[in-house]
Amino acid sequence: MNSEAIKITTTSNDAWIRLADALGKTFADRAGAYDRNCEFVAENYRDLKAASLFSMAIPVQFGGGGADYTTLCDVVRTIGYHCGSTGLAYAMHSHPVMLNVFKALRGDEKGKATVTKVAANELIIAGTGANDWLQSNGTATPIEGGYRINAHKRFVSGGPGADVFVTSAVLAADPHSGEPEQVMHFAIPFSAPGISIQSNWHTLGMRGTGSNDVLMDDVFVPEAAVVVKRPVGQWHPMWDVILPIAMPIIVSCYVGLAEAAVDLAMHAASGKDFLASEVGQMQNELTIAKLALADMVSRNDNFRFTPDINNSDAILARKTIATTAVKNTVEQAASLVGGPGFFQGHPMERIIRDIRAMHFHPLPEKRQQIFSGRRALGMEAVV
Repeated sequence: MNSEAIKITTTSNDAWIRLADALGKTFADRAGAYDRNCEFVAENYRDLKAASLFSMAIPVQFGGGGADYTTLCDVVRTIGYHCGSTGLAYAMHSHPVMLNVFKALRGDEKGKATVTKVAANELIIAGTGANDWLQSNGTATPIEGGYRINAHKRFVSGGPGADVFVTSAVLAADPHSGEPEQVMHFAIPFSAPGISIQSNWHTLGMRGTGSNDVLMDDVFVPEAAVVVKRPVGQWHPMWDVILPIAMPIIVSCYVGLAEAAVDLAMHAASGKDFLASEVGQMQNELTIAKLALADMVSRNDNFRFTPDINNSDAILARKTIATTAVKNTVEQAASLVGGPGFFQGHPMERIIRDIRAMHFHPLPEKRQQIFSGRRALGMEAVV
């Protein structure tokens, strides 16, 4: 389908942002306890579900709330401003849903069925795309009607509050058909026999995301649940769709955290003209982060982008730029807040730890530089 032919019916985008801000103020009050106890933000998830935030960016024609992609990123940023863990877990639900919106808008029947079901039931998704990346782990053994999966999956953000698990496993080469070793992507209910969520998410930051390990012990995955099969360890065109959808949503959470840090710093620096240079430096770094994010969002063009590796390269580069700027913003803000921000329980202390997680989303800085540098030199991209 020509991207210019895509028609999306939207609702009041400002109303969604106002709703996110109102909920976020409550999330901010709870954030300290969730962080201190390394506890999943379960109550916040219930509030998001009651407000239909998990389906807000599904177009109206598929039964969703009709907010556009830019608004979704603004909502993630707003939630992240108030509670980084809730913002990030919500982002990790949102991007696989938006991948299916992209497909549905282009007539893909599986995509339509998925987003319609999510909207009708306010289903919540959790997955492992970034941690599995090009390699994946676990085994998929063909059996009658589907596959038997055994795997140990990590960084499953939002798992304790999710209904559907989106992940992958490695399907061995078939000497009879000549099929090579492949990564098989699929979606399965968390209630499926053999799936167990561990309780081991005890981390430096983003402690409330509930990104526990998930074990899959002889889990049956029907053939109909398989979304795609691709070669192991190689770049695949699916990433040219996923990255322009996922990364702006994820980066939005961290920019929201940086904005919260700046507001804390501005309150601490108010009336202190001798801090003007430091304040200006902090504001410049925040501007860089916001500009990088804005360009990432514009490259999505409300799902009208054309998937290609050049756009993926640009998205990954801007993720690195945003990561550096967010880190610099928060460190300068922490310096301005001073000693009080060093104490446990102060919002700044939590933000300092939470933004460290931004590095781990694909691609980490050095890997992105190698990827982009090789492409600039006309060499094969390596990740």
